[in-house]
Amino acid sequence: MKFFKTMLLLLLLLSLQAPPAFAQEYPNRPITLVVPFSAGGPGDVIARLLGTSMSATLKQSIVIENVVGAGGTLGTNRVAKATPDGYTLLLMHVGQATAPALYAKLPFDPIGDFAPIGLVTDVPMLLVARANFPARDLKELVAYVRAQGDKVTYGNVGLGSASHLCGLMFMNAIDAKLTPIYYKGGGPALNDIIAGHIDVYCDPATGPTPHIQAGTIPGYAITSKKRAATLPNVPTAAEAGVPAFDVTTWYGMYAPRNTPKPIVDALVAALQKALKDPPLVNRFAELSMTPVEQEQATPAALDAFLRAETAKWSRIIKQAGIEPQ
Repeated sequence: MKFFKTMLLLLLLLSLQAPPAFAQEYPNRPITLVVPFSAGGPGDVIARLLGTSMSATLKQSIVIENVVGAGGTLGTNRVAKATPDGYTLLLMHVGQATAPALYAKLPFDPIGDFAPIGLVTDVPMLLVARANFPARDLKELVAYVRAQGDKVTYGNVGLGSASHLCGLMFMNAIDAKLTPIYYKGGGPALNDIIAGHIDVYCDPATGPTPHIQAGTIPGYAITSKKRAATLPNVPTAAEAGVPAFDVTTWYGMYAPRNTPKPIVDALVAALQKALKDPPLVNRFAELSMTPVEQEQATPAALDAFLRAETAKWSRIIKQAGIEPQ
């Protein structure tokens, strides 16, 4: 009897020390990376570049799923409610920090319902207009908007989207109002600015950069601290005379809360390797953005940054007089 008790205790100790079988085998099937915005938009582009690079490290394909709607909260909620096994992940931008101030009843906790993996990139915004817009530079654009008021239209991908936050910051900076035209994603909005159906649009640099380079649409300002090497003729907002127009769109990767640490560790390692991958780095550079430093591509860094950004945007949104919906 004593022998069996000893063996049982030994087996129990071994089971506690050994990592779970699912963690040892992870991943053994394709991983879904949810992007809460439409195909062709900035988040979608970033996700596909990450997916290609991380797949090589994890030895499994990463499938991008675009779950569109409600300013990104539909896709985010999908991941919050997913099984925490490492097979459903989220790539979300600054909207993860603004959601608590914009929505009165979120179906998820943007901080508590996720296991952060790491920051990915901090993308500057580009203010662009239709090709035949009368303003030649940002100074003329501001004067035109102030004179025309809400007759000027701007693309808006919904409450909490990058374009919404950028438009909010721009209107606040110049003390003027524009009329929003709503879209289900950045791709359709960018297509309409190119087609001349709306007047102005503010988008993460990943989207408009190739079209500005091609001369299809004019770029009035970029919200980075210095000019982008890919767009040397586009001034910073500060250079163009509107220093208060200061907003960027950062992206982070998340898993559902309670995802086992060995799985999170595997994803962190794959993310960090991806952010050093030359094809990804070069493509990021072509789109006027850069990967974050390695120390930022960690769960602790993303958690601290998300908490700080949530507090910051709560103040900004309240000051703008926007009531939660």
